[in-house]
Amino acid sequence: MQALQIAATGMNAQQTRVDTVSNNLANMSTTAYNARRAEFADLHYEQKQAPGTINAADGTVIPTGVQLGMGTQASAVGVNLQQGALTETRADLDIAIEGAGYLEVELPAGLPAYTRDGGLHRSADGAIVTADGYEVMPGIVIPDDALSLSIGADGEVFAYFDDEVEPEFLGQITLAAFANEKGLQARGSNLFIETAASGPALIGAPGQDGLGTLRQGYLEDSSVDSVAEVTELIKAQRGYELNAKVITAADQMLAATTQVR
Repeated sequence: MQALQIAATGMNAQQTRVDTVSNNLANMSTTAYNARRAEFADLHYEQKQAPGTINAADGTVIPTGVQLGMGTQASAVGVNLQQGALTETRADLDIAIEGAGYLEVELPAGLPAYTRDGGLHRSADGAIVTADGYEVMPGIVIPDDALSLSIGADGEVFAYFDDEVEPEFLGQITLAAFANEKGLQARGSNLFIETAASGPALIGAPGQDGLGTLRQGYLEDSSVDSVAEVTELIKAQRGYELNAKVITAADQMLAATTQVR
């Protein structure tokens, strides 16, 4: 009897599902967070009688055979790339990406990472950085005497000064795109790094080559749908309970066989 092992794989699968939902709900207020969804696949099959086997009695071909499944396993935790709503903050260094694309930042080791969290700040030396202090590429420095900033939809950054009528052009924020965004590896702090599955980053100006545009003074909300997540949680809980009942039933059946005299 394989029911105990099969039901155990089902309970493990539902636990993964609950873990994924709990992470989504925990990040309901995380800027630009994309909800995740656990995906599953069936395990290998025990071939009691393979389809297409010739019946030894009369030579006919058996159409379906007997294949007993061995349970399920988590195959992936996919990312829902739906964009979250935009919330106005009116802060000069808050930018939301409308459409596809990621901001490129430089990690301490010099490696690139990518984020959609546009809650940016100004470092002590005037560089535009993330909340964790990672510099946003291509590296724009704000003069100490700048009164305010203007960031256009195309990423161009201008600074305004007290004694000048015309603003000063400081540089242009670029965006990165990937052939397979779901292949990016999440590393926490709203950051992603490229992998062989995502493909290399394609850097371009906002609004060009399919990239989104920037909106200053806004932040992107989390895309988590609390109602959908609670529904998913209830379904996972019921699935866990049903697999637990299978284990109970299998245990009772095995106990009955030990009592046969």
